[in-house]
Amino acid sequence: MESVLSGAWQLLFWGAVLACAVAATVFAVRLHSAPEPAGRASDTLFWDLFMGSAVAVPALLIPTLASPWSGLVLAAVGGATGVAAYRGHPRIMAWHTSRRQRRQELPLHTAAQAEHTTLLARWSRYELDPAYCIDYPAMTDVRQPETAAVIRAMRDAEQLRTVPQQGYVPAVARLRLALTEAEKAAGIPAAAD
Repeated sequence: MESVLSGAWQLLFWGAVLACAVAATVFAVRLHSAPEPAGRASDTLFWDLFMGSAVAVPALLIPTLASPWSGLVLAAVGGATGVAAYRGHPRIMAWHTSRRQRRQELPLHTAAQAEHTTLLARWSRYELDPAYCIDYPAMTDVRQPETAAVIRAMRDAEQLRTVPQQGYVPAVARLRLALTEAEKAAGIPAAAD
């Protein structure tokens, strides 16, 4: 009973080592297999394969010497891991790229949120301040094309506020331009900000 338990633990250990080695090798080979100038790709590819096989071959051979059936099981585990890693590589790389892109765009999105809040405060004074409403009635008249453009841009920016990858930053820029154009059309001096 003790040898069966010991054999099972060894099979699990060597199976995990083999699966990790095969998956890492497949990922490294796929990552470095893109052609590079001066023949560097073949050198990198060689070392990826060499290091992967330096770990995977002993992980396969050591248990096989103890039990040929475990070698057969480990060969199946290694093959299945290789196929899964090969097929999953594009999805994992796409996920990694999207995470990197989100991290890079986060400061832009945060700055756009602050500007959006400022623009909404600037717009709200035309609706809430009676003096501005009397002095510049065109800013609240949606029949004016410039004011209608502000309302559309405001709606678009608000809908995209919570989704950073869907064009929120350009929507805030459109809102800023539309509000500036509406203020110019209403005759508001630039110093009124």
